[in-house]
Amino acid sequence: MLNTVIFEADRLRQARQLAMLTKREVAEASGVSPAAVGQYEAGVAVPRSETISRLARALDVPEAFFGSGRPLQRLETIETYFESLRATTAKQRQHATAFAEQIWELTHALETHVRFPAPNVPSWEEYDQPKRWTAQQAAQAVRAQWGLGTEPIGHLVAHLEANGIICSLAPPTEQSVARIDAYSTAAFGRPLAILTPDRADDVFRHRFSAAHELGHLVLHAGEPSGDMWLEREADAFAAELLTPREAIHDVLPSRMDFSALFRLGERWGVSVKMLIYRSQELGLFSESTARRAYIRLAHTDQPARPIRLYSGEVPSVLNAAFELASTRGLTIGSLANQLGWKPRRVRQLLGDDDPRPELKIVANGL
Repeated sequence: MLNTVIFEADRLRQARQLAMLTKREVAEASGVSPAAVGQYEAGVAVPRSETISRLARALDVPEAFFGSGRPLQRLETIETYFESLRATTAKQRQHATAFAEQIWELTHALETHVRFPAPNVPSWEEYDQPKRWTAQQAAQAVRAQWGLGTEPIGHLVAHLEANGIICSLAPPTEQSVARIDAYSTAAFGRPLAILTPDRADDVFRHRFSAAHELGHLVLHAGEPSGDMWLEREADAFAAELLTPREAIHDVLPSRMDFSALFRLGERWGVSVKMLIYRSQELGLFSESTARRAYIRLAHTDQPARPIRLYSGEVPSVLNAAFELASTRGLTIGSLANQLGWKPRRVRQLLGDDDPRPELKIVANGL
């Protein structure tokens, strides 16, 4: 049994948000009142050992999950940049921030065993700018600082990870996270970007989402989230990062040529829709030409591009860190004990979950 003296109140909040349950639902599942759950989360009251056992069962966590002494950093919605903020509920956003908290905890635990790449995200202050830079200037700074030149970027997610940004592809178990498309935060000190399966089925959308979240991390660290201008600026950053104007301007067709656009899209790793947007933005297409192109594109069959065919676009840094640490004795079980999680949860967040159902043996009367 967990010693009630070391009960960590905020762990109950985190587990409840991950389970997407209300305080009333947790109360009903654990045999206490909703007011009591609220008091436990607020740290006003401490649950008894038998209550902790019931809470653990209701929330599918080990009792040790509620113990104190492990790193825990709460992430607020206002500190998180959601790509589809208006399309999500408060409960979904809370689930997403709690998931990000656990990704940070997993990263922190692995950093006690291996060294991650140092964060290498440029900021306008470092460049001695008299004022905040534009999205285009920020994208150009990233390309320069990361040595990307003006060529197409291969394996974009791998570039983010190589420059100290923790990337995670939310597992299928996090269904509400998938509806958010992608999100990021700089609140943990080390930047974090969460990508999702809904975007991963199309590598071009997936790459744009990764570039969009990088835009937030470069441009908006410290800015409260929620304003649409932040999303528009992150989109402009992504467009310039993936298709720098000095390189793309002269190769874009000056008239609507879908064959040429499809070829360019394959070369640069972007969608035809984005190339139409760039053509209009750079003055090559009029507004009416772009509108006709979008309509025609909507009725054009486009081949599916499964993410698995594009090596490097699936996040791998956390799993690679575990594999390296495992050469020195770290196991899923020992990492789970360090985190206070079930081993299954560790595997899920490492992207190595076993999809087979778990066999449970109930021995009655023995």
